[in-house]
This record gives sequence, structure tokens and C-alpha cells, in this order.
Amino acid sequence: MSKAMDFKNNAISSFDETEIENGFLVFTFKNDTSIEQCIAKDINSDYIQFHFCVKGSSKFHFNEGRYTLNIHEENSLLLYNPQRDLPINLEVNPNSWIVSILISIKKFHGLFSQEADYISFLNNENKDKKYYKDGIISPSMAIVLNQLINYNLNTSIKSLYFKGKAYELLSLYFNRSEDANIEQCPFLIDETNVIKIRKAKDIMIARMAEPPSLQELADEIGLSLKKLKEGFKQIYGDSVYSFLFDYKMEVSRKLLESGENNVNEVGLKVGYSTASHFIAAFKKKYGTTPKKYLQSIS
Repeated sequence: MSKAMDFKNNAISSFDETEIENGFLVFTFKNDTSIEQCIAKDINSDYIQFHFCVKGSSKFHFNEGRYTLNIHEENSLLLYNPQRDLPINLEVNPNSWIVSILISIKKFHGLFSQEADYISFLNNENKDKKYYKDGIISPSMAIVLNQLINYNLNTSIKSLYFKGKAYELLSLYFNRSEDANIEQCPFLIDETNVIKIRKAKDIMIARMAEPPSLQELADEIGLSLKKLKEGFKQIYGDSVYSFLFDYKMEVSRKLLESGENNVNEVGLKVGYSTASHFIAAFKKKYGTTPKKYLQSIS
């Protein structure tokens, strides 16, 4: 694919690139503009590509634009083709953020040499085949992705920080329950149930300050309590309330960083009636108080 392919005369941009180590790279890109931004990058067949849409949506173009893969908010895309190069030709929509991890197959094998059969595209049967997989970004992955794209640290430790976060992200990616054999997760075969579980997630987010009980949630989406619990765990890799806790903490972190609300106000917005309860929850999640967190990024 040519870097010069027609991107409808949209703005041409480039990733913020961080080399973790030889054969291991992190790319980030924030399109906070009102127009599409296009990125072209030559990538050879030695690399496995992990792309994460943190916000908004984007399009990957392949084979000189004859084939397109969309990636939407809270979704990921794994690309690997040992038979041919897979250059990145990416259209990033307005108000969209992308994080990409590229790691050479040699280095990747080194990480999982004892568990090659666990990672389905590393086993002997698939090792020479192309592999595309989309997935859902879990709340724990979302936190790491936001830390990569919104880091505010001394440049001298950026590489070390990104190294830790990139390894953490890969660990979380391959720990997701949806990577299990579909035969072990019959719940996921029923697309209607999947839609209901996603609706449950949206309800919890919309009402995070005063969330419904699990039984109320199950009744609202039309599933049994058992299927709600099992399905949520399978799709999002976490229980309903654990997911909600992570989400609330991420929202509170962003609110604090914006500087528009004090600690008490942020706590109230995410559903804590007292500042002490919010501070305790924040410390449980991030290991520091909201006040100290703000001091560390100022």
C-alpha cells in the first residue's frame, strides 16, 4: 500500500512515537480537531499490531483503500500477517484518540514462550497465518490507555513509564475472558443477550451517581440475575459493581485534572455522599489521595 494513497485531502498527521525497547513501540495520537486526520506509517510483516480506540472512531485502510476496518470507541483491533507487510493507513475522525502497540513477533514469542498454545495465533497451527481480531477495551485497560495518552511526567522518565504501561496493557489484553474458547462461553453465542449486557453497562454509566441494584438492572434489561452476572463478567471481564467502581474512579480522575471541581464536588458527581468515602475509594484505586494526585501532576 502506498503512503500516497488518496485520503480525500484530509489533514496529514503523525503518531507520537515512543520506543520501549528494540522491536517494541508505542504510538499515540489525539485528534482534538473538528476535521479528519490521516496517518500513514510503513510497518513490516515482523510486527504484531495492537490498536486501541480510546475515544471516537477511526478507519484502517488496506490494499490501497480497497478494504477498510472500522474501530470504534472502547474497542481494540489486533492485526498480524506474517505473509505481507501491513502498513498503517489510518483515518482518525474528529475528537478521536488512538493508542497503538507494535511488537515484533520474535519479541512477542519471548514473552509467551511457555504459553504459546494459550495465545491462539502463536500455536503451531496458526503461526504462519494472518490473524485479525477485534475486542472490547475493559475498564482496567481503559485506565492504562488514558495514562499513556494523557501522561504528564518529566520527559526523562517517559520511556520507563511507557514501558511499564505497555507491558501492563498486554497483560490485561490477554487476560480477558472473551479470549476463551466460545464453547466454554455459550452465553456469548446469543447476540440478543450481548446487546442486553451492553445496555446494562450503559445504564450503570448513565446513573453512576445513583446506580440501580443488580436485580433492578436485570429486570430493566430483561435478563435473569444469574445471566446478568455471568454475561457481564464474560463481556467486560469484571463484575457489574467492580466495573462501575473502575469507571467512577476514571471519571473522577479526569474531573480532578480538569480543575473545574473541588474534591467534594467530584465525589458528589460520581456518587459519594461524603468526601471521606470518596477519598478512601480514590486511594483504594490509585494508591494516593485526590489532593496528592493533583499535586503530582501539577
